[in-house]
Amino acid sequence: MGKALSRRLLDRGFAVAILSRTKQFSKQIPFYSWDLSKGEIDPEAISTADYIIHLSGVNIGEKRWSGKRKKEILESRIKSGQVIYEEVKKQNKKLRAFISASAIGYYGSATSPEIFSELDPPGEDFLGQTCRAWEQVADRFQDAGIRTVKIRTGVVLSKQGGVLLKMLTPIKIGFGASLGTGKQYFPWIHMDDLCDIYIRAIEEAGMIGAYNAVAPEHLTNKEFTQTLGLALNRTLWVPNIPAFVLKLVFGKMSEILLQGSRVSSEKIQTAGYKFQYPGIQGALRNLVK
Repeated sequence: MGKALSRRLLDRGFAVAILSRTKQFSKQIPFYSWDLSKGEIDPEAISTADYIIHLSGVNIGEKRWSGKRKKEILESRIKSGQVIYEEVKKQNKKLRAFISASAIGYYGSATSPEIFSELDPPGEDFLGQTCRAWEQVADRFQDAGIRTVKIRTGVVLSKQGGVLLKMLTPIKIGFGASLGTGKQYFPWIHMDDLCDIYIRAIEEAGMIGAYNAVAPEHLTNKEFTQTLGLALNRTLWVPNIPAFVLKLVFGKMSEILLQGSRVSSEKIQTAGYKFQYPGIQGALRNLVK
């Protein structure tokens, strides 16, 4: 996400700088260092910024959700925002906007007949409460008088990595299958649309608060898997992967695979954003061609 967004921002004429835990060099993009364990950040990263886009957070789908991993998921999102906030406050920096990533996990992971909007409360499960705490850090910037936008993101489809590439190989060799019942919803968004929503959050001063970043089309896990198979000219013959198998392999993390509800994109469209890829067929034609 960070790399894709940086390229688009540069193409639009923005000057981009990146906060990094390791020393890196780029001809186009300067890197500033920070150390979350020590609560340290290069002051110049804040003093030179007009906008801050907060994307920091460990991958929720990379490892099983042990107690230690849950703590890492939560703290990587909260501590990073707090370190930035404290430096902004210390410098009395008047940012034009603070834009924070969030996730549709805000509404909880359970499958529901409801279509969730930004007005709905957070879920009571781990994902819901993690996103709630994540957004509360962003709200500190809003309370300080800085325009704040929170982008609640669905499953991101990209050529560069993530869910889509993990699903391509088994389908290509004939072992692709729906997960569990396959009836759980699969709120998704094309990477290009997600990047453009962030850019709109920079450029549109009227954008404030939370926005769902999901495509307008609602489809299930089964429908998505079948459409991906068609895009690859593959027929899915393998039966659905049973829920108990996914629970054995992934433990508690299997919730994000076996559950999913519909999420509304009405608010971001009302704000004037027009999706490049509102439907899955067009998105997959672009991504797997």
